[in-house]
Amino acid sequence: MPVIELVKMIDMVDPSLRAVLLGILEEMERQQRENVTKREFNELKEVVRDLGHSVNDLAEAQKRTEQRVEELAEAQNRTERRVEELAEAQKRTEQRVEELAEAQKRTEHLIEELAEAQNRTERRVEELAVAQTKTEKEIAKIYQQIGGLSNAVGYGIEDDLMPHMDAYAEKVFGVHVLNVDRTNIEYADGRYDEINILAPATDKNGQQVYIVAECKAQPGKKDIDRFVALLTRVSSKLGENLIPLFIGYSFMPEVERYAASKYPQIKLVKTYQIKMAGRRNP
Repeated sequence: MPVIELVKMIDMVDPSLRAVLLGILEEMERQQRENVTKREFNELKEVVRDLGHSVNDLAEAQKRTEQRVEELAEAQNRTERRVEELAEAQKRTEQRVEELAEAQKRTEHLIEELAEAQNRTERRVEELAVAQTKTEKEIAKIYQQIGGLSNAVGYGIEDDLMPHMDAYAEKVFGVHVLNVDRTNIEYADGRYDEINILAPATDKNGQQVYIVAECKAQPGKKDIDRFVALLTRVSSKLGENLIPLFIGYSFMPEVERYAASKYPQIKLVKTYQIKMAGRRNP
């Protein structure tokens, strides 16, 4: 291999090795100038050739080393970029954790407000329950007063009509009233029913009959239903020969229709009708 090419190859190797190789070349040139023998020169040429091969191998190894260094540098760059990405992701994670912590605080605050609102609601419910109890007691008192007033009105109707019942019964039903009274019908089980007007009478054939009357200022459908149930119980005591009357100051049209369609055996009578019958037959 020419010396010039060997020099070019030496320039490609590492500087620390380059100095050694150049020293060897200088020594070869010196020995050539001192007229070494042909055999020695040939040996030297063999050494130079082997040296050239070694230099070539070293140059290739140097290239591979540099290539590996570049690969490692690129890997290092990628590692650094990844580290930066991870650092940025960590920052975002920490920021998200702070946001979640703040949201948690707001949630806890809201829960406290809801708990306080619940406490207020429960207190209000308790207050309303107490007020409801008071209201129910007041309503019960009112019902008692109304019941007393209703009884007073009912008794007033009965007391006002009793003197006229015999004349009314004779004119309308053709029966002779023996007695008119407000009484109680007692049963074997200890219960009893109050009868507003009970008038035992005899018909034209001398048969025993009973006028059973209920009195209300303005009867409703439920009053009619209760009266029918009362008649069923009374018939077990007095028998089936009953003349049922429901007496009132007035009747709403729907009540009249209800009684006529469901209980045609019951006669609805207005108070003035009984009084007028009594006046006409003093």
